[in-house]
Amino acid sequence: MQRILARVLMVAALAAMPLAAHARGLEGQWRNPKGSVTVKVTPCGSNAYCATVVEASEKAKAGARKGGTPRLIGTQILSDLKPTGSGTWKGRAFEPKRNIRAPATVKVVGPNMITVKGCVISGIVCKSQRWTRVG
Repeated sequence: MQRILARVLMVAALAAMPLAAHARGLEGQWRNPKGSVTVKVTPCGSNAYCATVVEASEKAKAGARKGGTPRLIGTQILSDLKPTGSGTWKGRAFEPKRNIRAPATVKVVGPNMITVKGCVISGIVCKSQRWTRVG
């Protein structure tokens, strides 16, 4: 009986490892391709992650103000990211420059790279970027 219980616990621990590894892979600071915005991804809510702007260029701040976001620093641009498997997370994105909220997919493609994709008009128009880890 103890051997069976030990095996069950080992299988459960091994099954949980990929999710934990991907979660660690998603957490941290990430910079967009232009280097104009840096976000910090942290846990938020129940089994979810969010990305908040921690640094931004003056040009990015001006674009956000023009779009209706007065303070870009502190703005949550990814929210409710929940795991869907294979290092992929789905949630919501906010594009401050255009004041658009849309479904988003984030995929961990390596220890220092993620892809961030947002789509509007029922997935017809999409934008994808590769973000790199800071630090």
